[in-house]
Amino acid sequence: MTLFPIATERLILRKFRPSDAEATAAYQGLAEVARYCMWEPRSLERVRELIPRWIAMDGQGENSEGLQYAVELKASGALIGDVVLMFEDRAARQGQIGYVMSPAFQGQGYTTEAMEAVLAVGFEQVGLHRMSARCDARNTGSWRVMEKLGMRREAYFREHAIFKGEWDQEFVYAILEDEWRAAREVN
Repeated sequence: MTLFPIATERLILRKFRPSDAEATAAYQGLAEVARYCMWEPRSLERVRELIPRWIAMDGQGENSEGLQYAVELKASGALIGDVVLMFEDRAARQGQIGYVMSPAFQGQGYTTEAMEAVLAVGFEQVGLHRMSARCDARNTGSWRVMEKLGMRREAYFREHAIFKGEWDQEFVYAILEDEWRAAREVN
């Protein structure tokens, strides 16, 4: 099973390296990036603390949390974001995906391209049955990516939690393995 690196048309999805800390902190440290994330803007020190965990997320072994990828442009090698596939329930073959992209590279199809590759890994190599994703309902770019991936909106939670000092609204999207395979056959 080859989980790293993954090459797409314009991207390389690879394991994080300690040397990625500054480039990662440059976008994860922005308030606009952290706005809809569970975390506050991350400092360089915090990113350095997290990178060993991300490196360990290699999908191997029963205790692996999932797969964490650094996303870089093929053309320049620039780190532009990160994507993740978390193993929620391995026995039930359930996963959850997530993504964070530098604002300078949003709106160009990179997130969709990276996540198409992650869905392929999850369904074809890991053997998952269902993958889901969540986002704040106000994060239009995020839920549009989910829809482009062929995911369907399964839930809309209104005012279900206080998030960063205010009531949030959350969408939950999902796709089943057979839905994903059927969509690939059509394209």
